[in-house]
Amino acid sequence: MPVFTYEAISQEGEKTSGTVPAASRAAALDAVAQRGLVPLAVDEQRPAAQARTSLLRSVGRVSQASVEAFNRELASLLAAGVSMSRALSILAREASQAAARKQWAAIHDDVAGGMSLADAMSKWPRSFPPVQLAMVRAGEMGGFLDVVLEQIASFRSRERDLKGRVRSALVYPVILAVLAAGVLAFLLVYFIPRFSEIFADFGENLPALTRAVVAASRAVTKYGLVLAGGAALAVILARRALSSPSGRLAAERVFLRIPVLGRVLARFALVRFCRMLGTLLGAGVPLVASLKVAREAIGNQVLAEAVGTSTDQVQQGKPLARSLAANARLFPASVVEMIAVAEESGRLDAELTRLAGVYEAELDRQLRMLVALAEPALLFVMATIVGTIVIGMLLPVFTLQEFIR
Repeated sequence: MPVFTYEAISQEGEKTSGTVPAASRAAALDAVAQRGLVPLAVDEQRPAAQARTSLLRSVGRVSQASVEAFNRELASLLAAGVSMSRALSILAREASQAAARKQWAAIHDDVAGGMSLADAMSKWPRSFPPVQLAMVRAGEMGGFLDVVLEQIASFRSRERDLKGRVRSALVYPVILAVLAAGVLAFLLVYFIPRFSEIFADFGENLPALTRAVVAASRAVTKYGLVLAGGAALAVILARRALSSPSGRLAAERVFLRIPVLGRVLARFALVRFCRMLGTLLGAGVPLVASLKVAREAIGNQVLAEAVGTSTDQVQQGKPLARSLAANARLFPASVVEMIAVAEESGRLDAELTRLAGVYEAELDRQLRMLVALAEPALLFVMATIVGTIVIGMLLPVFTLQEFIR
């Protein structure tokens, strides 16, 4: 059983400290109170805390469906008037997945011990990303946690549906890519070298395209393992670079410059920003504080830095619309104009929520179009590669026919 250290004040007003074994921090607080003491601080001893965290995290990763259900059910319980501690206890008891049961129980213990829900969730970054933590903090600060949790569940559900549609749409192209890669390897490693020997025996000069194909075949045959090792090393280095803040920032800047993809990423950030800011303002959170929280919900470091600059300008007394106009990539002129009108009329929260819905529908159409275009584009690329090799192999055949005649 974990052991907790405590600092407390006795009934005589003297400060005292000690240890108490308890199953959770909440139980430790009760045990200290039963001794006639007023607890000031109760903390789990570090070795026990580390062992407990290691045990919980060794159970396994919680599925995205379980996290989505946790958010939605917690929102429903809170909206029905159930207390936070009781709601978390119910969810931990009824979780069907062992890892989820452990995580929900740990979150319950932390919240019952006085920790905020966002801080308790932050201990499980695989289940609760930074964007969700920012939204939960905003909900706790504004008193609309049930609304935020329902929005988070809806966001995750839409993202999961989108990923499912993308995966299903790419199944056929991926199969074709694997088959094309196998055919390409067979042609380069086995078939083309034998044709090149036949052409060399005739002493004819091969066409330029055929020479290029033969050179590629020789390179793959001779340096295949080296090329494979280099590709694997490049993937590892790229993943390490993207895991660092500077590498991720550089990658996001490159992605935003890609014509179609950059527009989709900017629209996705705009939807998140408008929905978050509108919800916060509707709950009565001040504009500057709302901007700081909404900035964390964007999910793109490049665009978040631009919003941070706008926040500083709003703090200095500049209108919101004028401060956002400098970042045309994230906020088009039409959006800035609508925000300016809403700011003047005093209905900024409702307009931001409406804009989030409008651009979310536009984003869904753009994503559907990208998924629809991905399959023929990949087919075209694969057909071009295989077709180039086939043509390169057929050109010498016609030359040989002329030579025989």
